[in-house]
Amino acid sequence: MKLGYARVSTNDQNLDMQLDLLKEKGCERIFTEKVSGVAKNRPELENMIAFAREGDEIYVYKIDRLGRSLRHLVETVNLFKEKGIHFHSVSDGFVLNDSATGQLMFNIFAAFAQFERDLISERTRVGLAAARARGRVGGRPKGLSKKAEDTAMLAEVLYKEGQMSIKEICDKLRISSSTLYKYLRHRKVKIGTSLDALNKEYRHP
Repeated sequence: MKLGYARVSTNDQNLDMQLDLLKEKGCERIFTEKVSGVAKNRPELENMIAFAREGDEIYVYKIDRLGRSLRHLVETVNLFKEKGIHFHSVSDGFVLNDSATGQLMFNIFAAFAQFERDLISERTRVGLAAARARGRVGGRPKGLSKKAEDTAMLAEVLYKEGQMSIKEICDKLRISSSTLYKYLRHRKVKIGTSLDALNKEYRHP
């Protein structure tokens, strides 16, 4: 039996694209949930694992939909392997089967996924340090809470970095696109401003 698992981070996002892809792959039952990628509790993922039987195939849109960390991802997929379940990450073009090659490819994909997350976090920290050093934190915009102010500052750094799409920034910060643009306006961000330019300005005032 083909099973699918689809996840988005917030209620503002929809699952349509993932669902369409999983249905195209012939998934007979799809488990869905709206929960942060770092959340420990994923009841629908647990339900799918409990439901799956030996010989079943599990499909996800992308490998990062499944695990909240590299360790969790490896543990989950190893559980699939122990139960005799084949795992497919569709957009990555990856299939985990019983072969040594399949296991090797999974470990490579998982490691790169974790590396990408760590790299984004590191760039964010560097960008925030540069923004604070240049005095760009500024006063809190009227009507904006402290938490929202911090999120707006992160939005500015990620947008200027230019490494993530608007959707990816919204997913990471768990906000809607309209909220993202509102935060960018509050931060007086100019379209096309890069983080490299910001850091260059910081190094050479």
